[in-house]
Amino acid sequence: MSDQTLKNIALLIDADNTTPQGIDPVLTVMAELGQVNIRRAYGNFAKDNLARWDKITNKFGIRPQQQFDVSKGKNATDMAMTIDAIDLLYQGKVDGFGLMTSDSDFTPLVTRLRQDGIVVYGFGENKTPAAFKAVCTRFIDISQLIANTRDDPEDGYADRRATDDDDLMDLIGAAFKEADRDENGFARLQQVGQIAGNRSSFDVRNYGYKNLSELFESLANFKIERRDGNQVYVKRMR
Repeated sequence: MSDQTLKNIALLIDADNTTPQGIDPVLTVMAELGQVNIRRAYGNFAKDNLARWDKITNKFGIRPQQQFDVSKGKNATDMAMTIDAIDLLYQGKVDGFGLMTSDSDFTPLVTRLRQDGIVVYGFGENKTPAAFKAVCTRFIDISQLIANTRDDPEDGYADRRATDDDDLMDLIGAAFKEADRDENGFARLQQVGQIAGNRSSFDVRNYGYKNLSELFESLANFKIERRDGNQVYVKRMR
């Protein structure tokens, strides 16, 4: 299923393992896929540490799913969220999911959803285990996403994050190498991005950029060329 055909999107929030500050920017990202018609937050909202969710759920039209702690050491929230996700999957009415959590216990759930061709965006802290990040279609660092929406971002932060990340540079280099190139050595930026995305849960917003072209424009070893039809091409210079 292509991103262009996605319409009905579900956002499921593990309130115990995320921050309400991220709701607004997360909903903005999820709009890439379609209408976020299902919005649910799971947790024991009787706890003091979840008191902030009261106003947030009303403001953004999120339905709170109250889960009492029925047994010490057991997480009823995770179970309820997983069951609802599978129910939505089998109802066949959801084209994509957003999961706000930093809990790796949801890794099997994401794997199952993606086996049915469902796009799953994950939103969590940078410390989220690599296993969960890897199975998501896209995983976005929610702290970085919040920082990107500020009016006064730190100058030069994005450049430093991108060029200092060896894994990112290796991923970009490999994706460019696999992409089709014309007689002048240029590859379509869209194809490079698709290859990188297929190999990992890569998303430029984790590095402080709004889009892929902005990232490549910051890299001294790549040249950007814009052609007719608003097509963007890139070429590796060294």
